[in-house]
Amino acid sequence: MTNEELQRLVEHISLTSFNKPFVHQARFNPRLRTTGGRYLLQSHHIECNPHQLAVHGKEALVKIIKHELCHYHLHLEGKGYKHRDRDFILLLNQVGGARYCKEITSLKRTSTKQYTYKCKTCGVSYKRKRRIDTTKYVCGKCKGKLVLE
Repeated sequence: MTNEELQRLVEHISLTSFNKPFVHQARFNPRLRTTGGRYLLQSHHIECNPHQLAVHGKEALVKIIKHELCHYHLHLEGKGYKHRDRDFILLLNQVGGARYCKEITSLKRTSTKQYTYKCKTCGVSYKRKRRIDTTKYVCGKCKGKLVLE
């Protein structure tokens, strides 16, 4: 699906489900990883995750679009457009949008690198995902010097 097809789909869903026109832009954003889509408050544009379409199909994308259109229309009307607002929850249930999008496990970033630091004095090992400054930090047990293994 192209951005033009997405634009037409969003405009169609807006007219049929909300009886209101969508007059801004809708586009795919392949950098989205943890969310199905997002509504941009400043520009009023909607961005959708193309991976949701590829993995879960058009039905999941339609539910995500309905979710984002709830944000869009409520924000433009000056009503509660946030997830916790009553107006948002009622409208989302009314149009049948998704509260949460389905997870895409292939996009999960897994941290494979792990650093192991060992105390020179007592020999205790510490595993860390990030590097630490061994001149700043010491062993929590005996205050000894740490070295990277």
